[in-house]
Amino acid sequence: MTSANPSLPLAGRAYLVTGGGSGIGLACATRLAADGAAVTICGRSTARLEEAVRKILADVGSGGDVRAVSADITVETDVQRAVAVAMEATGRLDGCVANAGGGGVPAPYHAQDSVEFLRVLQLNLLGTMLCVKHTVGPMIAAGGGSFVGMSSVAGILSHPYFGPYPVAKAGIEAMMRNAADEYGRFKLRFNAIRPGFISTEIMDGIPRDGAVYRSYLENTPMADVGRPEDVAHLARFLLGDEARWITGQCIGVDGGHSLRRGPDFSSTAEMIHGPAVMAGGMP
Repeated sequence: MTSANPSLPLAGRAYLVTGGGSGIGLACATRLAADGAAVTICGRSTARLEEAVRKILADVGSGGDVRAVSADITVETDVQRAVAVAMEATGRLDGCVANAGGGGVPAPYHAQDSVEFLRVLQLNLLGTMLCVKHTVGPMIAAGGGSFVGMSSVAGILSHPYFGPYPVAKAGIEAMMRNAADEYGRFKLRFNAIRPGFISTEIMDGIPRDGAVYRSYLENTPMADVGRPEDVAHLARFLLGDEARWITGQCIGVDGGHSLRRGPDFSSTAEMIHGPAVMAGGMP
């Protein structure tokens, strides 16, 4: 579907962005709305979503079509409802940015809590799978579409003490490759983005004068951190016609971080669990 207005190349298209209330998700939604798309953001905090809608409209103008729906992506009926809301504006769905996810408390594997481990896997893997499950049908009905899964540099580089997070992100990449193979015949594309350190609210918790932050800079050739907009620009490209022949790919937005090694969270993990646990003792 091609827009008649070249200044709004995504006019008439509808997209769902999960975790759209802040950070990368908010930046992706803003970028899509700026190009004329009808964007629906979802998340668990109604107040945060409402503020995000106001911010997007302020940034792109009152003519943008932006709506929000409170949803937990690990709950299947919530995902179904979010997809239905995303289709209200145009009667179709052209794509999805499955951005919602997160990690847990840094810990070596022998100190991992199994309940917390499964929570992180469910949030990232199950949540992304449910988004795939319930967006495929509408995108096929629209004649094609694009799905962007949010991985991480942790999906390809070891991130000691991140426990389930690297496992989950690697799983998302495998899911995108398999989905690309399964649904290519329907003109559906599936790709993953691998952000490195992006300056979001979550990453603001890492002290800028500490060893952890320093390890990020030392392992990033460009010696800096990224912005949410850096990821949003790639997401917009992958969702548009310009990327019509790109599928099953995992693309880094990391300033070159993936060329080196993961960050050093050993000081954080030791502060939480103590030196005895870090030396291999049981908690």
